[in-house]
Amino acid sequence: MLQNIGLPGLMMILVVVLIVFGPSKLPELGRAVGRTLHEFKSSAKELVTDHKEEEKQV
Repeated sequence: MLQNIGLPGLMMILVVVLIVFGPSKLPELGRAVGRTLHEFKSSAKELVTDHKEEEKQV
C-alpha cells in the first residue's frame, strides 16, 4: 500500500500534517515518532535475539 503513494501523495500528506499540527508542533511530533520507531526497532531486535538463543538451546 505505501509503495503506491509516490512523491505527490507524500507532499500532500506533509501539507495536511503541517496544517493540522502547525509549524510549532512539528519538531515535537517528529521527536515522538523517532522515539517510537527507536523503541519498536530495539524491541524487535530483542525478540529476534531471544528467539535465536532459544533455537540454539534446543
